[in-house]
Amino acid sequence: MSNTTATAPSAAGGATFAVLGAASLCHLLNDMMQALLPAVYPILQGNFALTFTQVGFLTLVYQLTASLLQPFIGAYTDKHPLPYSLPFGMASSMTGLLVLAYATNYHMLLMGSVMLGIGSSIFHPETSRIARLASGGSHGMAQSVFQVGGNFGSALGPLAAAFIVLPQGQKGLAWFGLVAVAGIIILGFLGRWYQLNNRSRPPSTNAPLRHAFLSSKQVTLAMSVLIALLFSKFIYLASFTSYYTFFLMEKFSLPIQQAQIHQFVFFGAVAAGTIAGGPIGDRLGRKPVIWVSILGVLPFTLMLPHAGLVGTIVLSTVIGFTMASAFPAIVVYGQDLMPGRVGMVSGLFFGFIFGIGGIGAAWLGALADWKGLTFVFNFCSILPAIGILAMFLPDTRKRPETAGQDL
Repeated sequence: MSNTTATAPSAAGGATFAVLGAASLCHLLNDMMQALLPAVYPILQGNFALTFTQVGFLTLVYQLTASLLQPFIGAYTDKHPLPYSLPFGMASSMTGLLVLAYATNYHMLLMGSVMLGIGSSIFHPETSRIARLASGGSHGMAQSVFQVGGNFGSALGPLAAAFIVLPQGQKGLAWFGLVAVAGIIILGFLGRWYQLNNRSRPPSTNAPLRHAFLSSKQVTLAMSVLIALLFSKFIYLASFTSYYTFFLMEKFSLPIQQAQIHQFVFFGAVAAGTIAGGPIGDRLGRKPVIWVSILGVLPFTLMLPHAGLVGTIVLSTVIGFTMASAFPAIVVYGQDLMPGRVGMVSGLFFGFIFGIGGIGAAWLGALADWKGLTFVFNFCSILPAIGILAMFLPDTRKRPETAGQDL
């Protein structure tokens, strides 16, 4: 996608926000379905006598499927847009849920996880592109609006599992096929809008692949730092996504439903942080938001494993809000570093976080089987220290004559 297309309003103002709202709603539906998998782990563990290692491997299979495909899908659609691929991706997620609902063995659970991963791999890079196209130039705001839908969807997953799936058992997952049907319909309309409003042409071989003010070396270093920060953030979040419910049940003897409600509170804080991160980055710059949201959370993560129940809920809320504000800023910062590669950058980042989250979940599950969940949360508490690397990010808002002095 060209820079002109990426920054110009693509439609009338009212239509732009309608598209952003529809993209955010579909992100909510998609990520709510995706979040049902870790949310029903306690149910699946009981039905199939799973170890924590097997639970982690389910996450690994799901997230690796998504991570390996996303960058390739994004890079391909940078040159060959596929407006109607989005309903297909949602249909894949629906199939995955139905397989999980009626699974009779562990291999079927793995198959359902793969189908969910395929759906996610198509959805994220393509819908992120639509959000940027509809941004009217406010890229951080658009990413926040788009991503907050996913955060709310992730937050609703545990609640849906607690109040819909849990009373009915594993087969209760099948009800969310209706959610997928609604998503398929809306994504069909979004695909049509994208087809009509995407004026981009495949970038020529002479198109710039880096920020105009920065050298190739600076861009490479900056992208490496962003990947390291995402590693820190999403390995830490993997402990919450897959094991926070188990941690609360084990440490505080909470019933499943109450523990899932507390996980909803955490995901709600993540959603609020996502809303804040993009507009603040538009106003103050991406680098300060990235710096504060990763390194600034370190004192709270260090305290959390040693807190009581109330303290744990409060600290997890602060952590979720603060860490979440980084991701919209990181995505837009990366897109600005490599103009003309919106899909590839989005696919790379979304794919990486799915992959590293899956690897982290599997590894943390094995660690929990060996040393216990308290040890896992103590270990993960030091990961935000990697945020110190944000000092090496160049300021992309500097003028040409000063931008080269960042590194």
